[in-house]
Amino acid sequence: MSEDNTPDEADAFLAQASEAEIIALQAETAALKEQLLRYAAEAENTKRRAEREANDARAYAIQKFARDLLEVADNLSRALAHEPAAGDDAAVKNFVLGVEMTEKALLGAFERNGLKRVAPLRGEKFDPHQHQAMAEVPGSDVAAGGVVDVMQPGYDLLGRLVRPAMVTVAAKDAAASGTTEAMAKPNGAGPNPYSAEDETDPGGSVDRRA
Repeated sequence: MSEDNTPDEADAFLAQASEAEIIALQAETAALKEQLLRYAAEAENTKRRAEREANDARAYAIQKFARDLLEVADNLSRALAHEPAAGDDAAVKNFVLGVEMTEKALLGAFERNGLKRVAPLRGEKFDPHQHQAMAEVPGSDVAAGGVVDVMQPGYDLLGRLVRPAMVTVAAKDAAASGTTEAMAKPNGAGPNPYSAEDETDPGGSVDRRA
């Protein structure tokens, strides 16, 4: 700025320079804020990915052990389903009570370790990602495609299906009742209308072996 400038011109020059600095600082602040938000989002995604990978590692580590224990749970359930009439026999009553307590303790241990029972209620919508249709039941009071009965409960381990629940399903039409054999064997002849093979599984790779 030359010495010939008037005070008003000097003030105008300083005001203009100050305004430019403010605009530059505002732009820099906005850029830093955007960068901070991006870093925060990346950190949150990293945290979620680490948690998911830790759960996956834990699930894979105990999946085989959990599947073996399911046979124990199944046998206890079958024993209780065919419990003898105790009458006044105290020994029989105590035996049945012991089996019931054992099953309860085992299911409690499953629950505490992330192994959850999959047993849809009657009339619940069939879910191909958690259920396996073993037969269709014609003439049922349940809406077509709904679960009629659970033949064997399934189990879910930390978000991964260890075993699907084996269920019977209300038939969609009269002709559907002839598809029982094909449904019980998904890889056999005839299409399975309840198969999840053509659907996207949000849980990723799922082991559906019983």
